[in-house]
Amino acid sequence: MPTFPAHAKVNLALAVGPPEPPGSARPGWHRIASWMSCIDLADDLTLSRLPDGAASTHSITWAADAPRPTPIDWPSEKDLAIRAHRLLEQHTGRALPIAMQLAKRIPVGGGLGGGSSDAAAMLTGLNRLFELGIGVEELQSLGATLGSDVAFFIDDRWPARPAVVTGFGDRIRRTPAAAADLLLVIPPFSCPTAEIYAAYDRLPDGPDVRTLNEPMVRSLALSAAGPGPSLPGALFNTLLPAACRAQPALAGLVDRIAECLCTDTAAPARAHLSGSGSCLFIPLGRDHKPPEVAMKILAAAPGCAIRRTRLV
Repeated sequence: MPTFPAHAKVNLALAVGPPEPPGSARPGWHRIASWMSCIDLADDLTLSRLPDGAASTHSITWAADAPRPTPIDWPSEKDLAIRAHRLLEQHTGRALPIAMQLAKRIPVGGGLGGGSSDAAAMLTGLNRLFELGIGVEELQSLGATLGSDVAFFIDDRWPARPAVVTGFGDRIRRTPAAAADLLLVIPPFSCPTAEIYAAYDRLPDGPDVRTLNEPMVRSLALSAAGPGPSLPGALFNTLLPAACRAQPALAGLVDRIAECLCTDTAAPARAHLSGSGSCLFIPLGRDHKPPEVAMKILAAAPGCAIRRTRLV
């Protein structure tokens, strides 16, 4: 009964281009350039192989230590882990009977890639459990049909290595790992991805709006390589203005966190948005005392959950 950890991710840098025009291969889609890294917060996907001919079962619950459990009210046919199971059965042309137990910790609608990571863990786990012998690139291609982040989580190492991800999430270039402790700020609200991208498309035009700056993303990732790798200070996410417009509560939260962090006598800290939100992460320097920073944030935003984590 093996358990496969499905790690969350943060977007250390994220640039999003304009929507693809009508008549293109993917009209309305957005090309991205993102430096992504897994963190040690993870769902647990446990798979038990059943006898041939048995009916598969799927169970989804929140782990007891989940930082922000919410109702599990989505239909099973929309769950990405279950869809990944059915996709691999279709791809192999055979039944893959399992009992699935998914214990979730990654918040829903937080921009941390929980559903995509669950799908990747399912594809990788079934491949190992049934000794299917499917290669990483083939699994990534399958995963990409489920969601743009799924392929990132599929690697020949576990957890997946950091990467610069470009195109529609289909071009993945693994990078050296950066070492950093983070404080994860989990608001009591979510940011639906479709709404954030719609708000992004409505932003006023300007020289720095909807610019797909791949060189900057790659430069940031490369700057973290070397002796004692650490995070550069110029992390960014071009979806932040759109997320704050679509979810005004996020804008207020970002402002309150900035106010409480600017009073810190240690090196300056800053909250960054992961994906399309709503979760924020704060890189911690050597001079920061995580309990004190967490207490300041909780005092400024008492409805939030705080989780200390690290890049893996």
